[in-house]
Amino acid sequence: MIKTMTIRYLTIFLAVAEYGTMSAAAKHLYLSQPTVSQAIREMEQHYHGLLFERLGKKLYLTERGKLLLSHARDLVSQFEQLEELMLSQGQNERFQLGTTLTVGTCLAPTLIGELEQSLTGLEVYSFVSNTHEIEEKLLKSELDAAVVEGEIQSPDLVVIPIIEDCLVLGCGSRHPFFEKIQISNSELNGQCFAMREQGSGTRQLFEDYVKRHHISIKVTWEANCPRTIINAVIWNKVLSVMSLRLLTHELAHEKIRVFYDEKQEWNRKFKLVYHKNKFLTPAIYELEKILYQHKEMKLPKEYGILAHE
Repeated sequence: MIKTMTIRYLTIFLAVAEYGTMSAAAKHLYLSQPTVSQAIREMEQHYHGLLFERLGKKLYLTERGKLLLSHARDLVSQFEQLEELMLSQGQNERFQLGTTLTVGTCLAPTLIGELEQSLTGLEVYSFVSNTHEIEEKLLKSELDAAVVEGEIQSPDLVVIPIIEDCLVLGCGSRHPFFEKIQISNSELNGQCFAMREQGSGTRQLFEDYVKRHHISIKVTWEANCPRTIINAVIWNKVLSVMSLRLLTHELAHEKIRVFYDEKQEWNRKFKLVYHKNKFLTPAIYELEKILYQHKEMKLPKEYGILAHE
């Protein structure tokens, strides 16, 4: 009979839950199958009920098992992070940072450089994808923290809005809008657009906008690369909405004209995100400090206005 639940028992339980059989879990943990089976039996005795249903050769979590799983994963993750933090003292620390594509393109290189300069010995691993995939990796403890522009759905993640940003409507010199000072949002009806992929925070914000204002557009380009979309706007007479922070070079060289939404419905903030049960390391605190140093955003000297009808 177990007197005190330990990380060892929880680790065995998580392996069985993930691999579905005692033998596969034992192989993964480099333990014997009887050792794994005995540990699960002792846990079930300790918690006065079954954690797994045995159906054929597979094991399936009971409701009691599902309840334990949600907490055991966090506890084991926190323990592993604490171990890594204590054992890495005097050695290089690895920090796994996720950023969404917009942030990864316009801001991440600066953030990572400043973070590594501030914390001697820190090695940053960078993962760049859309908001949905970043959220999934944070929930699985595959990332330590992230900076995203999209909306986070899970209540298990802490979200701290920090950096000012906004979407702007961009058009190239070949588009009829290029010479205009102001356009109305009704003029977007029927226009061809280059759009980010599904799961992108940028796309979600704009899709919510056109739905709210009953605007119908044509998506003729779709890409998960901001540079591809910018080039499409410059050369292919399509419009796009994107972060103003992505267009510094194009605005300086007058390759793209931008229109700022007069109602500021496209204003947003880049957000620092981490798991609510995350052991907060010095790297996370330093990242938050650096983000506040990049908080402000300035509009360009010349821009058009997107008016509402």
